[in-house]
Order: sequence, then structure tokens, then C-alpha cells
Amino acid sequence: MHDPIADMLIRIKNAGNAGKDLAEMPFSNMKESIAKVLFVEGYIASYAKKGKKVQKTLEVGIAYEGKKPRVADVLRMSKPSRRFYLKADEIKQVKNGYGLMVISTPKGIMTGDEARKGQVGGEALFKIW
Repeated sequence: MHDPIADMLIRIKNAGNAGKDLAEMPFSNMKESIAKVLFVEGYIASYAKKGKKVQKTLEVGIAYEGKKPRVADVLRMSKPSRRFYLKADEIKQVKNGYGLMVISTPKGIMTGDEARKGQVGGEALFKIW
């Protein structure tokens, strides 16, 4: 069983730990939406779609704080084998507000805080800090 979202997150984390500037992965619209949320929240420096048709890749710029990568760790919550859903009032802070939960809602991919404010629940994809 292959999990493309987990693969994306681990590539970003590993690239940061290895001191790389970019992480490259196969492109999908879902990954692009996740990259957009991570970019807005400051966990990645940039993201760009490269290539055409079948050969499309997503290039993610790794963000650093000083010499430390911005992504310390990730925890995949919902997996292909076991989906994990939360109602709006069940969404809690991650690491006392230092982390971020990313949720796939009917209104698109958003952070846990946005989902709580917008009173929407959804599939809890992962936590990142």
C-alpha cells in the first residue's frame, strides 16, 4: 500500500534534515493544496509545479530557522488503511499552538485552526511541527 501524502511529508522532512534547498516529488492537486497550506503557515519556503502532462513534479523549497529545518517532525493521522475524521469541535491544538494540523474538509485543505473557526470537520491528514 502506497501513501503519497506520507511520502511527500517525509521527503520534505528528510530534505530539511539533509540540509537541502529543494525536495522534489510526483505532482498531484492534493499535494499542491497541502503545499499551499504549508507555505502560508511558513513550514516550507516555496512550491512550484514543474514539467508537463505525465512528467509533472512538485518542487518544494525547504524553510529553515537559522540552520534548523522548519519541519521538525510529522505525524500522519489518516492513512489509506484507516481514515481518521474529526468534527469541528474535536479539533485540538498541536504542541500547544506550536504545531499545525492539516485537515481535508468539504471547503478544501486547511489548517485545524481555520477548520475550527469555520465550523467544519473533515479528514485529519497529518500533524506537523
